[in-house]
Amino acid sequence: MRKTLEKFNQLINNLLKDEAQRPVADHIPSEELYQTLDLSLNKDGISDEEFEKILKDIVFKTPRTATTGFFNQLFGGRNEKAVLGDLLAVTLNNSMYTYKAAGPQIGVEKVILREVCNIIGWDSNSDGAFAPGGSMTNYMSMVMARDAFDAEIRHKGSNQKMTVYTSAESHYSIPKNAAFSGIGRDNVRYISTDEFGKIKIGELKTQVEEDVANGFTPIMVNLTAGTTVLGAFDSIPEVREICDANNMWLHVDGAYCGAVLFSQKYKHLIDGIEKVDSFSFNAHKMIGTPLSCSIIVAKDKMSLQHSFSNDASYLYQTDHDEFNPGKTSLQCGRRNDALKFWTLWKSVGTEGLERIVDHQFYLADVARDYIRSKEDYMLYSYDDSISICFNYKGIPARTICTALYEHSKLMVGYGSFRDDEFIRLVTINAQNTKEDILNFFKTMETFVEEHNTLFDTKVQSI
Repeated sequence: MRKTLEKFNQLINNLLKDEAQRPVADHIPSEELYQTLDLSLNKDGISDEEFEKILKDIVFKTPRTATTGFFNQLFGGRNEKAVLGDLLAVTLNNSMYTYKAAGPQIGVEKVILREVCNIIGWDSNSDGAFAPGGSMTNYMSMVMARDAFDAEIRHKGSNQKMTVYTSAESHYSIPKNAAFSGIGRDNVRYISTDEFGKIKIGELKTQVEEDVANGFTPIMVNLTAGTTVLGAFDSIPEVREICDANNMWLHVDGAYCGAVLFSQKYKHLIDGIEKVDSFSFNAHKMIGTPLSCSIIVAKDKMSLQHSFSNDASYLYQTDHDEFNPGKTSLQCGRRNDALKFWTLWKSVGTEGLERIVDHQFYLADVARDYIRSKEDYMLYSYDDSISICFNYKGIPARTICTALYEHSKLMVGYGSFRDDEFIRLVTINAQNTKEDILNFFKTMETFVEEHNTLFDTKVQSI
């Protein structure tokens, strides 16, 4: 193991040096992948020297998500304290279903969940769980909503016509989760949004009333704190009133931007969060822990128990249920995703997490100010968002994003809202500086100028 760790350190040090010089890895077209890299699995093993060479090739050709050239997804960066926690979790290799198997690591997880609930403003009757991603926490919220509506569904199934409500800009996991939970994809109601990408309250109210009149039973509204394209925040208080009037569960999917919870300056974007039934956010997004680290908390911890608890004598042999989180989790075997968040939080404090969140909004302001100052740009997004949506020189967004990717210059994606398609720059990497954001635009502008013929040709063909 010591020799392997030495090789690991050597490989990582070489990678970090290379990343500093080349923020974007060499692009390998998917149709050339197996000819470019030796990914084959053979009957016989290979020498250590050959193994190390092949491994280095794979690592160096993998997309680099922690550099100043990566703006493509809703995660990015590399916080060293959080990475330390993840490396320790891999080495310790605990499974987080029982205290017997994980010991103090259960305490690490519980402390995080308790503090998140405290910050929301909930009392000791609240609790939460860790899950692999936002899709899973959204699924857990839907299961709890279903069971809160009818506890017998867990045992007998259901043939009732339940409906759930979400905005047209919400995460794509919602219809999948409706299928998994037995509610049905066809019973998801997509509510349109205003010009800022926020759910229309009046339309939601009207749709609920219409469904009730038609014999459906509304059970849940899913709101979004940071939609995937515009980064919009749905309004909570008005929707809480609609839910109360119809005995509906209210969940806020904050996978992308729910970590504004930690910011005094931006927490107003989720005003009323203490009134919801469940809330989730991904610490591997705004907080910057390594993938994956998703958290869901419920105002009433018994909702977690009722929906996910199941006895297993071969597992739960010691300690109280409170220290056996397998009974409040969707999973059985589960890696320790809490430790990397704890090492970061412990090292920088809650105020440090606040600075991480606030810095991303600062970087977004830098980007918006730059775009507004240049005639060649068109801005589509608005303030108080860390998604910067724009177009440059009228070049189709997907054309420029694909060209930057294929030429290994920048990794940035595109999105659409209503009839507009645009480049979507996300400022979620809190390790970036003002200069890194400005360099993004400089790199893109230089690339377009150097490949002017390429873009002229593509524009004419569209």
